[in-house]
Amino acid sequence: MDRNRKVLVTGASRGIGKAICARLRDDGYQVVGLARTPPAGLDGVAFHAVDLSDRAAAEAALGALAADGAFYGLVNNVGAVPLAALGEIEEADLMQAVTMNLATAIHCAQALLPGMRAAGIGRIVNIASRAALGKAGRSVYSATKAGLIGMTRTWALETAAQGITVNAVAPGPIDTEFFREANPPGAESTRRLEASIPVGRLGRPDEVAHATAYLLDARAGFVTGQTHYVCGGMTIGAA
Repeated sequence: MDRNRKVLVTGASRGIGKAICARLRDDGYQVVGLARTPPAGLDGVAFHAVDLSDRAAAEAALGALAADGAFYGLVNNVGAVPLAALGEIEEADLMQAVTMNLATAIHCAQALLPGMRAAGIGRIVNIASRAALGKAGRSVYSATKAGLIGMTRTWALETAAQGITVNAVAPGPIDTEFFREANPPGAESTRRLEASIPVGRLGRPDEVAHATAYLLDARAGFVTGQTHYVCGGMTIGAA
């Protein structure tokens, strides 16, 4: 792997984002991570602390990174996960999810796209979710992740002729800190969820990272506009 190939990963401090950073570092990429707080135990990754929901701070950070040289890849992983049934949805939660799950992905792609176009090659991977197909209590999250999949397909059409691919990875239930906070181990609802997974277990962050690494690979240049579900079989027959 060419160590001069830089990849930007948002939401890099924990869970799936941290696992993606570690995998790409081990694969030989020059990895740059963005998040509000620094990750623990993630050596070999250039980390920049920034709140991507702060438009001015995000623009400054992205502008500085883009000015320092072209990026080969972008992984839009940062996101917000509001939990509310239809009758309890707050507009503030909707706006937060739109900002974090859609607008931030747009801003990051816009910042790095000129460098990819100039190089004649680029890889963008958007981290969506199986919830885009529908999940109770996740109206806002499902809507924005479905929107991210729609943007993935559109961006793929707009950038294909320039050597840039755009794909999405859509995880199902993954054993992360956030998942355990929202789904307490041993709770009846957690047991029901785990029992609904055809492979019989939760996914691991490194399994999402593996799918992401495949789509970032230079040899995956004939794959664009696709959504790759990493869900243990939960999407079979669900669409």
